[in-house]
Formats: sequence, structure tokens, C-alpha cells
Amino acid sequence: MATYILSINQRTTGSWAVILDRKANVIASAYADITQYFPQLGWVEQDANEIWRVSLRVIAEALQNGRIAPEQIDAIGVANQRDTTVFWNKRTGEPVGRAIAWQDQRTLPLCEKLIAKDKVNIEARTGMVIVPDITGAKIRWLMDNDQTIQKGIARGELLCGTIDSWLIWKLSGGAVHITDHSNASVTLLQNANSLTYDDEILNELGIPREILPELNRSSELYAYTDPEAFFGVRVPIGSAGGNQQLAVFGQACMETGMAKNTYSTGSFVLINTGSQYIPPGGGLFSPVLWTIGDSIVYGLEGKADVAGDAILWLKEGLGIVDELGEAEGLASQVVDTQGVYFVPPFGGSDLIRTGTGSYARGAIIGVTRGITKHHIVRAAFEALAYQTRDFLEVIKKRVPELMPPVLRVDGYIAKSDFLLQFQADILGIPVERPVFTNTAALGAAYLAGLTVGYWETLEEISASWKRDRYFEPRFSAERREELYYGWQKAVKQVKTPYLRG
Repeated sequence: MATYILSINQRTTGSWAVILDRKANVIASAYADITQYFPQLGWVEQDANEIWRVSLRVIAEALQNGRIAPEQIDAIGVANQRDTTVFWNKRTGEPVGRAIAWQDQRTLPLCEKLIAKDKVNIEARTGMVIVPDITGAKIRWLMDNDQTIQKGIARGELLCGTIDSWLIWKLSGGAVHITDHSNASVTLLQNANSLTYDDEILNELGIPREILPELNRSSELYAYTDPEAFFGVRVPIGSAGGNQQLAVFGQACMETGMAKNTYSTGSFVLINTGSQYIPPGGGLFSPVLWTIGDSIVYGLEGKADVAGDAILWLKEGLGIVDELGEAEGLASQVVDTQGVYFVPPFGGSDLIRTGTGSYARGAIIGVTRGITKHHIVRAAFEALAYQTRDFLEVIKKRVPELMPPVLRVDGYIAKSDFLLQFQADILGIPVERPVFTNTAALGAAYLAGLTVGYWETLEEISASWKRDRYFEPRFSAERREELYYGWQKAVKQVKTPYLRG
């Protein structure tokens, strides 16, 4: 009987289940949306129970689509949206309130205090920049503002973690409370060198160690599924990781200097720095990409909170497109933007990169009477490519030896040929897209497969990477720099300095 590896990729906007065979072919998959709540300006929340239910539903659909029995699954891997934070009762298994999503900005005042007090040392120790995304600040905010959480911690009833911890706890029937080093590396709570919890920041934030998950390798046998929770079978849970780091693995960027860019809700540029830990700086932070056995692989990352959301806004906010394909068609019908620049409302590490803080608002710069929806849509696509170049410019200045000769791309917006051609044009290096762009799901599956011996080596996994299309740069150096200079001018016009880095 054939066997398979199952991965769960729990993303910001929904959950994927993907099933792979031994040749790393995607045999079946399923996806469903989850709800996002916006109770106040800058607040973003999710229902942890809905995340669990939807994840189980897409697993069932993927099994059905592939005509695969649960008994045929050799191992499960979990990739997750990072930093989204949930408290739950370890006795009842129920979440306490909604999870605070990674995009949520309510912890900004706390971040300002940490920056003013000890920014350089905290970031150097943890490898993470102090931005509102971080789990550590979300935990502190909930402890300060939710009486149910305050009382539950005092009674020893509560656990806290990111979505990987929540899903693995549920899959195992509450047997383990764990996370991996890659997820922990972007919470501000893990020491980047020792890969243990950083006592200084725990003390600074007043977070009790006992509510936090145990730290584990990215590829490791964590537990078995509880048959009552998982279709009547016991299956090894063999990997976990932040979705962006696992996308690096899924893109087979195994060698130092290889890089990928994910265009999804946000935009995420990650470069493999190997065993070398390079402290954060210039808007880049320094996550653990994965840990396997005694091997630790670090990276440098630049993150923009708004990427695919800008294209979604064209649909839901302006109503000028119905789908990605239509947006790409409109953008392709004009030869340029006629000087229009679309500056998204930056967040994430953008606020450090620009040296000004997060933008309260985005802007569309350079509008004249002759501008049409075609120019606006084109400018929105181009903004994603400019953001990526911003981060690679920092790499060029800080560690020029790590500048990638080619950029691998993924995420649902990477289906746009227009975007990827412009990305190659504005970077001046080739861009390549794999056949299967849900690479975080691949990364989770590969690591789980390594845990149980389904695959034996990294070389075997690297050989399974399949290219769909290759985009060569076409712009002259002069044209490339002219356009990028215009982008830089547009960004300066919309700065709102309210968080100094």
C-alpha cells in the first residue's frame, strides 16, 4: 500500500492541506478560508477554534480528493502563520478569547518602550527586530488587558503559543505543548545563539516560562496524533516551522546565499546565511530558518506587511478588478504607470528599514487627469517589486557577498507573470518560479519526511525542485535606476514617523 506525507500550511487567510508522494509529487490538496476580525483600527484577530476546524476540514478534503486513507499517511508536518498568538485552557482545550494575528498593531506603545530602553541589545540577543508583530509583546498586552487571562495564569490553567503550538496540541490530544526554533526565533523570546528562551527578555516582559511551549528542532518526532482527534489513527507529527522559513526549505534554497521571495498577504524576502548568525540591522532581522539534528541554519529576512493585500484592495476596496488574472491583464495594457507610484501602508520590518516607523496610511503618488485604472493597478504590482529591491539593497550594503545571483519566488501573487518580469527588471537579476508555489507546505512535508526516513537526504529533496518559468531582466541599468529613484522619492513623501528605530 502506497504511503504519503501530509502537510498543513495554516496561513493568514486560510488553511491548506497538501499530500506528497515519495517523488515529492503533489497528489492532492485542499484549501479553505478563515475569518479575520478587525474590531478596532489596527487590530486583527482570528478564532483559534475556527482555525482548528478548518484545518481538519481541508485535511479530510485532501484525503478524499486523493482517495487516500488516513492510515496511508506516514507523517504530518505543520507550517504556520508566524507570531499569531493564542491562549487556551489546558484542561478544557478551549481558547481564551480570540487569537491576536501577526498583523495586529496594538502593541506599538510597548514596542516603543522596549526600543527606547534597550533596542540594540534585545535585537542582537534575539535576532528579531522590535515591531508590533512579535509574539512577546502580544502576550504581555493580553496579560495586561484580559482579566480572564490574568486569573487563568494565576491558577496555572493556561498555555500560550503560536498557531503551530495550538495545532500540534490539538492534533496530539493535548499530549505536547511545543514549538520549533524557527517559529520561536521571530517571537523576540528566543536567544539567537543558545536557542533557548532568553531570560532577560522574559523578565523584562514579565512572561512566565511555564505558559510557553517547549523548544524543539524543526524536524523531530514531537508526538503522535490522538485517534479521537485525527480520523481514528495514530500518525507521527514530525515537523513544524514558520511558513516563511519553511518556504525557503520548500524552495530548496539549501545553500548559503540562496534566496526566495514570497508574495502573499505580505512580502517576505529571505536569504540563507548558513551557520552564520548575522545580527539584525537596516530593517532586516535574523530568523532561524530550520534546525535538523545538530545543524542550525540562519537567515536574513525583510518583511513588508502589505503585498497581496494591496491587490486584494483593488478588488474589495476600489472594485476595479474581480481576480488576480484580471488585475494582471489591466496592468499589462499600459507600457508604464505615467509616473504613478503606489506606496502601501508599510508595517513589519519596513518600519525599521525606512528609519521612520510604520506608515499610518498608504498613498498613490503622481496622479494626473490622464491616469486610468490600468495605471493604478500596474503601480500596485510594481510596488511589490520595489519593496523587494529595498531589502536587497540592504543586503548589498551589509553583506554584499550574500547577494543572490537569482531570486526564487512563490506565493499566490507569484502566479503573475507581469509582476515577476518587472521584479527581474527592477532587480537586474533573474527570477524563477517553481511549478508548485505553495512552498511552505512543501517545506513542512519535506522536514516531516526526513524525520521518519521517508526521504533520506537534503540532496534528494533539492533534486525534487521543479522550475515552471524563468524571467530574465530586460531593463537597461539607466531605466532601472530611474524608476527606483522615483519609488524612493514617493516613499519619502508619505513617511509618518511615529516609531523611531
